[in-house]
Amino acid sequence: MIDLHSHSLHSDGTETPSSLALEAHARGLKALALTDHDTLAGLPEFLACQPQCSTRLIPGIELSCRFVDMELHLLGLFLDINDPTLQERVMGLRRRREDRNHRMLERLRELGIRMEWEDVKSHAGADLVSRAHFARALHRLGFAGSPQDAFKRIIGDGCPGYVPFQELEPEEACRWIREAKGVPVVAHPGRSARRSFRWDVAMADLKGIGVCGFETYYADYSPIEERYFLNLAKELGMARSGGSDYHGATKPGINLGVGRGTLNVPDEILDELEGWCQR
Repeated sequence: MIDLHSHSLHSDGTETPSSLALEAHARGLKALALTDHDTLAGLPEFLACQPQCSTRLIPGIELSCRFVDMELHLLGLFLDINDPTLQERVMGLRRRREDRNHRMLERLRELGIRMEWEDVKSHAGADLVSRAHFARALHRLGFAGSPQDAFKRIIGDGCPGYVPFQELEPEEACRWIREAKGVPVVAHPGRSARRSFRWDVAMADLKGIGVCGFETYYADYSPIEERYFLNLAKELGMARSGGSDYHGATKPGINLGVGRGTLNVPDEILDELEGWCQR
Protein backbone atom coordinates (compact mmCIF):
# COMPACT_ATOMS: atom_id res chain seq x y z
CA MET A 1 0.00 0.00 0.00
CA ILE A 2 0.94 3.64 -0.34
CA ASP A 3 0.43 6.83 1.69
CA LEU A 4 0.44 10.13 -0.19
CA HIS A 5 -0.28 12.51 2.70
CA SER A 6 1.92 12.95 5.78
CA HIS A 7 3.44 15.72 7.90
CA SER A 8 6.69 16.19 9.79
CA LEU A 9 7.79 18.60 12.50
CA HIS A 10 8.59 21.08 9.74
CA SER A 11 4.88 21.95 9.78
CA ASP A 12 2.44 20.62 12.39
CA GLY A 13 3.63 17.02 12.77
CA THR A 14 5.85 15.74 15.58
CA GLU A 15 8.38 13.48 13.81
CA THR A 16 11.46 14.23 11.73
CA PRO A 17 11.31 13.64 7.96
CA SER A 18 13.91 10.87 8.24
CA SER A 19 11.95 9.05 10.94
CA LEU A 20 8.86 9.10 8.69
CA ALA A 21 10.85 7.65 5.81
CA LEU A 22 12.35 4.89 7.94
CA GLU A 23 8.99 4.08 9.54
CA ALA A 24 7.42 3.73 6.09
CA HIS A 25 10.23 1.34 5.14
CA ALA A 26 9.69 -0.69 8.32
CA ARG A 27 5.95 -0.90 7.62
CA GLY A 28 6.57 -2.10 4.07
CA LEU A 29 4.88 0.80 2.32
CA LYS A 30 5.47 0.97 -1.42
CA ALA A 31 5.43 4.79 -1.41
CA LEU A 32 5.19 7.70 1.02
CA ALA A 33 4.75 11.40 0.24
CA LEU A 34 5.81 14.11 2.68
CA THR A 35 3.35 16.99 2.29
CA ASP A 36 4.08 19.57 4.95
CA HIS A 37 1.93 22.71 5.09
CA ASP A 38 3.28 25.58 2.98
CA THR A 39 6.94 24.52 3.28
CA LEU A 40 9.58 22.48 1.46
CA ALA A 41 12.00 22.57 4.41
CA GLY A 42 11.77 18.89 5.37
CA LEU A 43 12.10 17.45 1.88
CA PRO A 44 15.91 17.38 1.49
CA GLU A 45 16.26 15.31 4.69
CA PHE A 46 13.33 13.12 3.64
CA LEU A 47 14.66 12.39 0.15
CA ALA A 48 18.20 11.78 1.45
CA CYS A 49 16.84 8.64 3.13
CA GLN A 50 15.96 7.03 -0.22
CA PRO A 51 19.10 4.82 -0.39
CA GLN A 52 18.12 3.31 2.96
CA CYS A 53 14.46 2.74 2.08
CA SER A 54 12.63 0.26 -0.10
CA THR A 55 9.71 2.71 0.12
CA ARG A 56 9.60 5.21 -2.72
CA LEU A 57 9.84 8.70 -1.18
CA ILE A 58 7.78 11.36 -2.98
CA PRO A 59 8.30 15.12 -2.51
CA GLY A 60 5.14 17.10 -1.87
CA ILE A 61 3.49 20.06 -0.20
CA GLU A 62 0.05 21.03 1.13
CA LEU A 63 -1.06 24.53 0.18
CA SER A 64 -3.90 26.35 1.95
CA CYS A 65 -6.40 28.02 -0.39
CA ARG A 66 -9.66 29.97 -0.13
CA PHE A 67 -12.51 28.52 -2.22
CA VAL A 68 -16.22 29.39 -2.08
CA ASP A 69 -15.79 31.03 1.36
CA MET A 70 -14.13 27.97 2.87
CA GLU A 71 -10.61 26.67 3.37
CA LEU A 72 -9.44 24.21 0.74
CA HIS A 73 -6.15 22.33 0.90
CA LEU A 74 -4.34 21.44 -2.31
CA LEU A 75 -1.62 18.79 -2.32
CA GLY A 76 1.25 19.02 -4.78
CA LEU A 77 2.86 15.62 -5.45
CA PHE A 78 6.06 14.70 -7.36
CA LEU A 79 7.39 18.27 -7.10
CA ASP A 80 10.74 19.44 -8.40
CA ILE A 81 11.93 20.87 -5.09
CA ASN A 82 14.95 22.49 -6.74
CA ASP A 83 12.75 24.72 -8.86
CA PRO A 84 13.85 28.26 -7.86
CA THR A 85 10.47 29.83 -8.64
CA LEU A 86 8.69 27.37 -6.35
CA GLN A 87 11.24 27.98 -3.60
CA GLU A 88 10.72 31.75 -3.77
CA ARG A 89 6.94 31.39 -3.80
CA VAL A 90 6.99 29.14 -0.75
CA MET A 91 9.27 31.58 1.09
CA GLY A 92 6.61 34.22 0.44
CA LEU A 93 4.03 31.97 2.11
CA ARG A 94 6.32 31.65 5.11
CA ARG A 95 6.45 35.44 5.47
CA ARG A 96 2.65 35.57 5.33
CA ARG A 97 2.42 32.89 8.03
CA GLU A 98 4.90 34.71 10.28
CA ASP A 99 2.80 37.88 10.02
CA ARG A 100 -0.35 35.92 10.87
CA ASN A 101 1.32 34.31 13.90
CA HIS A 102 2.28 37.64 15.43
CA ARG A 103 -1.19 39.06 14.80
CA MET A 104 -2.67 35.98 16.50
CA LEU A 105 -0.42 36.50 19.52
CA GLU A 106 -1.66 40.09 19.80
CA ARG A 107 -5.29 38.95 19.47
CA LEU A 108 -4.85 36.44 22.31
CA ARG A 109 -3.32 39.12 24.52
CA GLU A 110 -6.36 41.33 23.82
CA LEU A 111 -8.49 38.44 25.10
CA GLY A 112 -6.50 38.35 28.34
CA ILE A 113 -4.41 35.33 27.40
CA ARG A 114 -0.86 36.27 28.30
CA MET A 115 1.54 34.34 26.11
CA GLU A 116 5.01 35.09 24.83
CA TRP A 117 6.36 34.14 21.42
CA GLU A 118 8.79 31.69 23.02
CA ASP A 119 5.86 29.89 24.68
CA VAL A 120 4.59 29.06 21.19
CA LYS A 121 7.94 28.61 19.42
CA SER A 122 9.10 26.05 22.00
CA HIS A 123 6.44 23.63 20.68
CA ALA A 124 7.67 23.81 17.09
CA GLY A 125 10.33 21.34 15.98
CA ALA A 126 11.44 23.64 13.16
CA ASP A 127 11.16 27.27 12.06
CA LEU A 128 7.60 27.11 10.75
CA VAL A 129 5.01 27.83 13.46
CA SER A 130 1.34 26.98 12.94
CA ARG A 131 -1.91 27.03 14.90
CA ALA A 132 -1.10 23.52 16.12
CA HIS A 133 1.81 24.98 18.08
CA PHE A 134 -0.41 27.73 19.51
CA ALA A 135 -2.85 25.01 20.59
CA ARG A 136 -0.14 23.08 22.41
CA ALA A 137 1.06 26.24 24.16
CA LEU A 138 -2.48 27.16 25.22
CA HIS A 139 -2.90 23.70 26.70
CA ARG A 140 0.46 23.71 28.46
CA LEU A 141 -0.18 27.16 30.00
CA GLY A 142 -3.58 26.07 31.30
CA PHE A 143 -5.80 28.10 28.99
CA ALA A 144 -7.28 24.97 27.37
CA GLY A 145 -8.00 21.45 28.54
CA SER A 146 -6.24 19.98 25.50
CA PRO A 147 -4.88 21.15 22.13
CA GLN A 148 -8.18 20.05 20.60
CA ASP A 149 -10.05 22.17 23.15
CA ALA A 150 -7.87 25.15 22.20
CA PHE A 151 -8.98 24.82 18.59
CA LYS A 152 -12.61 24.32 19.55
CA ARG A 153 -12.91 27.34 21.87
CA ILE A 154 -10.08 29.75 21.17
CA ILE A 155 -8.20 29.61 17.85
CA GLY A 156 -10.33 27.51 15.50
CA ASP A 157 -12.14 29.10 12.55
CA GLY A 158 -14.69 31.61 13.87
CA CYS A 159 -13.36 31.52 17.45
CA PRO A 160 -12.37 34.71 19.34
CA GLY A 161 -8.64 34.12 18.91
CA TYR A 162 -8.78 33.19 15.23
CA VAL A 163 -6.82 35.32 12.78
CA PRO A 164 -7.25 34.47 9.08
CA PHE A 165 -4.26 33.44 6.98
CA GLN A 166 -3.80 35.17 3.62
CA GLU A 167 -4.54 32.09 1.56
CA LEU A 168 -3.95 31.42 -2.11
CA GLU A 169 -6.64 31.11 -4.73
CA PRO A 170 -6.88 27.49 -5.98
CA GLU A 171 -5.99 28.55 -9.52
CA GLU A 172 -2.76 30.17 -8.30
CA ALA A 173 -1.81 27.20 -6.11
CA CYS A 174 -2.55 24.82 -8.97
CA ARG A 175 -0.32 26.84 -11.29
CA TRP A 176 2.54 26.80 -8.76
CA ILE A 177 2.36 23.01 -8.51
CA ARG A 178 2.10 22.41 -12.25
CA GLU A 179 4.98 24.77 -13.04
CA ALA A 180 7.11 22.78 -10.57
CA LYS A 181 6.28 19.59 -12.51
CA GLY A 182 3.88 18.37 -9.83
CA VAL A 183 0.35 16.96 -9.74
CA PRO A 184 -2.30 19.05 -7.88
CA VAL A 185 -4.93 17.09 -5.95
CA VAL A 186 -7.51 18.26 -3.41
CA ALA A 187 -6.85 17.01 0.13
CA HIS A 188 -9.67 15.44 2.20
CA PRO A 189 -12.60 17.12 0.42
CA GLY A 190 -15.06 15.39 2.72
CA ARG A 191 -13.57 17.31 5.63
CA SER A 192 -13.60 20.76 4.05
CA ALA A 193 -17.29 21.75 4.01
CA ARG A 194 -20.73 21.14 5.44
CA ARG A 195 -22.44 17.95 4.35
CA SER A 196 -24.80 19.74 1.95
CA PHE A 197 -21.89 21.11 -0.12
CA ARG A 198 -22.04 20.07 -3.79
CA TRP A 199 -18.64 18.46 -4.34
CA ASP A 200 -19.68 17.23 -7.77
CA VAL A 201 -20.10 20.84 -8.94
CA ALA A 202 -17.01 22.07 -7.06
CA MET A 203 -14.73 19.37 -8.44
CA ALA A 204 -15.88 20.02 -11.98
CA ASP A 205 -14.96 23.70 -11.48
CA LEU A 206 -11.59 22.79 -9.96
CA LYS A 207 -10.86 20.42 -12.82
CA GLY A 208 -11.47 23.33 -15.14
CA ILE A 209 -8.61 25.31 -13.58
CA GLY A 210 -6.17 22.39 -13.77
CA VAL A 211 -6.67 20.32 -10.61
CA CYS A 212 -5.98 16.69 -11.55
CA GLY A 213 -7.74 14.77 -8.79
CA PHE A 214 -8.64 14.47 -5.13
CA GLU A 215 -8.31 12.17 -2.16
CA THR A 216 -10.76 9.34 -2.63
CA TYR A 217 -9.13 7.47 0.28
CA TYR A 218 -8.60 9.19 3.64
CA ALA A 219 -8.09 8.07 7.23
CA ASP A 220 -11.30 9.66 8.52
CA TYR A 221 -13.66 8.86 5.64
CA SER A 222 -16.66 6.69 6.34
CA PRO A 223 -17.28 3.83 3.87
CA ILE A 224 -20.10 5.92 2.35
CA GLU A 225 -17.79 8.92 1.82
CA GLU A 226 -15.11 6.74 0.25
CA ARG A 227 -17.60 5.22 -2.22
CA TYR A 228 -18.96 8.67 -3.05
CA PHE A 229 -15.55 10.13 -3.88
CA LEU A 230 -14.45 7.04 -5.80
CA ASN A 231 -17.58 7.25 -7.95
CA LEU A 232 -17.14 11.00 -8.40
CA ALA A 233 -13.54 10.60 -9.60
CA LYS A 234 -14.69 8.04 -12.17
CA GLU A 235 -17.61 10.21 -13.27
CA LEU A 236 -15.43 13.32 -13.76
CA GLY A 237 -12.41 11.50 -15.19
CA MET A 238 -10.16 12.77 -12.41
CA ALA A 239 -7.26 11.06 -10.65
CA ARG A 240 -7.64 9.23 -7.36
CA SER A 241 -5.31 9.87 -4.44
CA GLY A 242 -5.24 9.06 -0.75
CA GLY A 243 -3.33 9.07 2.47
CA SER A 244 -3.39 8.96 6.23
CA ASP A 245 -2.72 12.69 6.88
CA TYR A 246 -0.28 11.43 9.49
CA HIS A 247 0.85 14.03 12.07
CA GLY A 248 2.36 11.85 14.79
CA ALA A 249 1.26 12.86 18.30
CA THR A 250 -0.69 15.84 16.93
CA LYS A 251 -3.37 13.44 15.65
CA PRO A 252 -3.40 10.41 17.97
CA GLY A 253 -4.69 7.11 16.64
CA ILE A 254 -3.56 7.62 13.04
CA ASN A 255 -0.69 5.52 11.70
CA LEU A 256 1.27 5.70 8.47
CA GLY A 257 -0.28 3.67 5.68
CA VAL A 258 -3.29 2.35 7.58
CA GLY A 259 -4.74 5.52 9.12
CA ARG A 260 -7.05 4.39 11.92
CA GLY A 261 -6.63 0.78 10.83
CA THR A 262 -8.85 0.46 7.77
CA LEU A 263 -7.14 2.73 5.24
CA ASN A 264 -5.83 0.95 2.16
CA VAL A 265 -4.66 3.14 -0.72
CA PRO A 266 -4.05 0.86 -3.73
CA ASP A 267 -0.58 0.76 -5.29
CA GLU A 268 -1.92 1.38 -8.80
CA ILE A 269 -2.82 4.95 -7.87
CA LEU A 270 0.89 5.79 -8.20
CA ASP A 271 0.84 4.93 -11.92
CA GLU A 272 -2.40 6.85 -12.34
CA LEU A 273 -0.97 10.01 -10.79
CA GLU A 274 2.32 9.74 -12.64
CA GLY A 275 0.33 9.52 -15.87
CA TRP A 276 -1.05 12.97 -15.03
CA CYS A 277 2.54 14.20 -14.51
CA GLN A 278 3.31 13.37 -18.13
CA ARG A 279 0.27 15.15 -19.60
